[in-house]
Amino acid sequence: MDLTIYDNQHLVADKHLELAHKLFEYGAQKINLPTDTEASITFCTAEEIHKINLEYRQTDRPTDVISFALEDGDDDGINTLELEQEFGVPRNIGDLFICPEVVKNHAQEYGHSFEREFGYTVVHGLLHLSGYDHIQEAEAQEMFALQKEILNEFGLKR
Repeated sequence: MDLTIYDNQHLVADKHLELAHKLFEYGAQKINLPTDTEASITFCTAEEIHKINLEYRQTDRPTDVISFALEDGDDDGINTLELEQEFGVPRNIGDLFICPEVVKNHAQEYGHSFEREFGYTVVHGLLHLSGYDHIQEAEAQEMFALQKEILNEFGLKR
């Protein structure tokens, strides 16, 4: 897994950057992503993610994670998987934006450790980038079961 992590404002401790990397890689292996798959995580402030959420999702509040999946079918007929296969370039599944401040608030609200909620957010984002969703009930059950399985096996149980 070729994961690039951006934390230009030093919003996350080094141990959590390492946790994000290890958990993302573990989850990617669990769902059988090719080892040369590319993705990124950018950690941002509540103000920054609020702007992103408003602009791209028309939701006027900060959130914990926003995913921009490259294979979600919103690219006007461009099939990135076909391009990657034709030219032999690694698969790029997209970009996550995570707000540690909102993650911390959720951890307190739900009675989890920061690590558990942080891990939940990373895995949730990974699954969205990989094509999983929770809009339809059947898809939600599949996604949340897989998410729970990955977190539990990694050692981040509730």
